[in-house]
Amino acid sequence: MKRRDFSTLVAATALGGKSMAQETIRIRMAHSLSTSEPAHLAAEFFAKNVAQRTNNRVQVQVFPSEQLGSGKEVNEMIRQGANVMNITDPGYLSDFVPDIGVLNGPYLISDPKDYNKLLASDWYAATEKKLETAGFSLIMANGFFGQRHLISNKPVRKPEDMAGMTVRVPPNTMWLETFKAMGARPTTVQWSEVYNALQQNVVTAAEAPLGSLWGSKLHEVRKVISMTGHFTAFTMWPINAGYFRKLPTDVQRILIEEGKRGGDEMTRLTLELQNDYVNKFKAAGVQFVSDVDLPAFQKATSSVYKAFQKWTPGLHDTIMAALRQ
Repeated sequence: MKRRDFSTLVAATALGGKSMAQETIRIRMAHSLSTSEPAHLAAEFFAKNVAQRTNNRVQVQVFPSEQLGSGKEVNEMIRQGANVMNITDPGYLSDFVPDIGVLNGPYLISDPKDYNKLLASDWYAATEKKLETAGFSLIMANGFFGQRHLISNKPVRKPEDMAGMTVRVPPNTMWLETFKAMGARPTTVQWSEVYNALQQNVVTAAEAPLGSLWGSKLHEVRKVISMTGHFTAFTMWPINAGYFRKLPTDVQRILIEEGKRGGDEMTRLTLELQNDYVNKFKAAGVQFVSDVDLPAFQKATSSVYKAFQKWTPGLHDTIMAALRQ
């Protein structure tokens, strides 16, 4: 499917609430990833369960590989009222509510289970309300995307190894500030274009969880994965808040319940497939660098938490306090 004009898609998909109780409800769900990744499989799992529980009254169609546009574009569609969901993350949503971007901070958590402490905190409840005000309801917030690592043409064991390295990053501030702090030269390239960017040496390295690195076949153009684990990444599934409030109450409940199940399924798949991805990469001739000086990277990136002037003062301290509970 070709990308549709932004304004046309918003106008075509924004539905009124009067007839929703009778009509079939169709929701597009977009993402930038390949169809082999846990995030996509979890989205299909969600769509199937929603259809079953509503007797096909609610139909969710998943559009991978940026078919509906880039992540930033789809989030803007949602904000403007389209009945579109997106597999996105706190870094992208920080464009609308800056504080939520802290959840994507470098070396914030070491154990994915600790993320649930943040989701259960008073801080998160207040931040989710800010997202509602900004136009977003979260259908899911608990999907573990994986630890993000670096794929390049040389081993990276310490920050000094990244000096001047041109690294592809998503177009949001957290990535830019993190890789600047590491000494690299971050360059924003859409995920669908990263393979060509590496192949043509527009960038020399990229970063992502193992599933995304494999799904995009980046091992065909770079043969070294350094296990930097700089972000422990989770995804969120937003939908337009106004559209969501117009849905019948039972549909709202089913979407939220199945969203949570979808997040759990994504986490399960991500954890289950880690060793499988490692074995596939090794069979394809990829070198893994595991003796990375993580404390040195953590120290180098600690300044990132002071780089966001729009954050609420003391935000990082608030998050760390929630993690200690």
